[in-house]
Amino acid sequence: MFKKGMFRKREDGASVSARPTYAAPRDFCRIFAEDKTALYLLSLVLTADSEKAEQCFAAGLEDSIGGNLVFKEWARSWTKRMIIKNAIRMITPAPGRVDRTRQVSDRNVLMLGGGLLTAVRELSPFERFVFVMSILEKYSIQECSILLNCTKQEVSRGQARALQQLAAADLDRTTPIPGTEAPRAAYFLEPARTA
Repeated sequence: MFKKGMFRKREDGASVSARPTYAAPRDFCRIFAEDKTALYLLSLVLTADSEKAEQCFAAGLEDSIGGNLVFKEWARSWTKRMIIKNAIRMITPAPGRVDRTRQVSDRNVLMLGGGLLTAVRELSPFERFVFVMSILEKYSIQECSILLNCTKQEVSRGQARALQQLAAADLDRTTPIPGTEAPRAAYFLEPARTA
């Protein structure tokens, strides 16, 4: 009456090699080596401090290697997430909180990415995190609110303020240079400067 395996899940056409593979520590080390500049810049723009950025980068590598199992195809996005989570832990951005300890010694480092990094650095910590996470890294408003431990409305307002401030900074940089009628090039178009 009952056949053997009647209540088993059918796996027609499924092979052992089709099982998901997880990223190994060597995969994360390879990603951090290949993407070190981008991951460090992510750390730097979030923390706005070169020492904290180095700590954030190192902690991101440690957490990626020793953390949860991650599908191999998600490993690259997971490394960014670990950088973001460590930066949140270090800076503790919150709506309405102003960063009084912003360092000016990092200005030359931030100029490597052009004026945009400098303008983003000048945002308050909360607006800076919201801008980087939602606009640059394309996290959803919901995901930002969970990671930043705030409401979706606070994230949306923070995003709007960040965009307004960056637009104002862009406008300041495109105003005519005194003594000429030509505006300066928008900082998004300026070539990167080296320190």
